[in-house]
Amino acid sequence: MTVHDIATALGLQVAAGAEGLDRPVTGGYASDLLSCVMAKAGAGNAWITLQAHVNVIAVASLLDLACVIITEGMQPDAEMIARADEHRIPTLLTPHSTYHTVGELVRLGIRG
Repeated sequence: MTVHDIATALGLQVAAGAEGLDRPVTGGYASDLLSCVMAKAGAGNAWITLQAHVNVIAVASLLDLACVIITEGMQPDAEMIARADEHRIPTLLTPHSTYHTVGELVRLGIRG
């Protein structure tokens, strides 16, 4: 399943990084603590978080994550959007909670 497939299935808004929508998603990881993500997320994972700042993209790029899904209606600032575009990290938005979003990803077959 690709990032595009997930965005379409869950009705996620693409805020940035559209050039990376064809990336395959190998699994998922949900956390709002950057240190936990750095220690436990794997390359190709979709990262689900309510954090919406430029450091999220730095971590996603470092770990070669497939995408970032920002929950609870949080909005990325211009700097985050610019970095996501630069690094081709799809940054997707949803008004739903992290809990709800993870459940929907599991329903689609994305595992942790």
